[in-house]
Amino acid sequence: MERFQGKKILIVGIGKTGFTLIHFFNKVGCDIKVTDIKPIFDLNKAVKKLKKIQPAPQMTFGEHREDDFLEADVIVYCSAVNPELPQLELARQNGKEVYSEFALGNILCRKPIIAVCGSQGRTTVAHMIGYTLKLDGKNVFIGGTSESSFIEYSMLPNKDEIDYVVVEVSSIQMRKLTNFHPRLVVFTNISENYPEKHFNSVGEYIETKLSIIKTLSPDDTLVVNFDQLANNTFFRNANCQTYWYSRKSFVTMGVINEIQGTHFHDRRIHSNINYHSEFKVNQMRIVGQNNRENLLAAITACKALEVSDKSIQTCITKFPGIPHRLEFLMEKNGVDFYNDSKAENMKDLCTSIKAFKKQVILIAGGKDVEDFDFEPYASDIIEHTRVVVLVGESKERMNRALQEHTQTFIVGSFEESILLAYQKSRTGDVILLSPGNEASDFFRDYEERGSYFKKLVYQL
Repeated sequence: MERFQGKKILIVGIGKTGFTLIHFFNKVGCDIKVTDIKPIFDLNKAVKKLKKIQPAPQMTFGEHREDDFLEADVIVYCSAVNPELPQLELARQNGKEVYSEFALGNILCRKPIIAVCGSQGRTTVAHMIGYTLKLDGKNVFIGGTSESSFIEYSMLPNKDEIDYVVVEVSSIQMRKLTNFHPRLVVFTNISENYPEKHFNSVGEYIETKLSIIKTLSPDDTLVVNFDQLANNTFFRNANCQTYWYSRKSFVTMGVINEIQGTHFHDRRIHSNINYHSEFKVNQMRIVGQNNRENLLAAITACKALEVSDKSIQTCITKFPGIPHRLEFLMEKNGVDFYNDSKAENMKDLCTSIKAFKKQVILIAGGKDVEDFDFEPYASDIIEHTRVVVLVGESKERMNRALQEHTQTFIVGSFEESILLAYQKSRTGDVILLSPGNEASDFFRDYEERGSYFKKLVYQL
């Protein structure tokens, strides 16, 4: 951190990560300036927040001035910013230090890095690995997202006591990222749906995503989803120790003698990494096919790291899930409560209700979007829920789409929705908040909605 002391810093892009960077460089004692291409009237909340910071940074909005980039000693840009921005290229040509936020976190990290990559499941897998390592007595930092950016590791008062740094790594963060050498890499999947704003083609996207594999050496470890990526020669020929995981049985597929890894066989999870282990899954707290797949990835990584079987089994039975994503809250009088506030579209809602084998009481609704058609999702909701409680702006239109449902109720407040759902519940039911709509009718965002739901549930 001392290497930046007293330097002129330019932060490009204002968001959650931008404010974290300001906090970091303020602690170091730097002269800070921020710039964002958005006009100031689009950044009212951010500007008010910036003015409260002491000392307040200088600000440039609505444009990127070349002078700001040339006057700075160090330039750090947020992940959403194009790394080939002309002003960034100009700064590089003039010998300035230019880093993405993730790259800055990487150069300041002196601990073993576990990188979780893939198109889906990164957050859950990263937190499962971190949770299990902590159960095993290790000190762990988990980050790499806008909610908890990589640079936050360097701000920890106990950073020297950290044993492992677990980071999510997206394709966007991989752009122009050099000298990134994790000890262990997990690859969950690769989707052909790519962020077109940041990549010119699916080929460029996949090539960027796979570039991390080229950094691995025989002393490093790669964990890969066998069901989705086994036919990819890039993973088959990786220059490192490779372990695979599968929701299917390696025995049934006839590959048990060919590969090492973790698989589901005979109603248990089996792993033949280092030594054979079996794990019971009949009391798993997390639900859903995707989460079971994420669990297999985490177990494989933890086995490779020689985590104890006891800690892994405890994770299987007690890991509550990620906040606001099918998060288990508690069981009360035989009724389980789950917070899925992040499900802000109907496709995610339908995926969530299908994750449960128990009867579901669904709390749904939120901001109404004009002309959105709820009808295509009605049959899934009717089939997979016993009771539906609707709240928020969209409740009336959702109710009309669900008119064939035998138990649908409309309530006037969010508080009432939880009380009514609990009144209608029976032993063995699941009460699930999975709104299917954005939160901005009553709440600032899905996080505020989910946190308030948790508060009300714990007060029951």
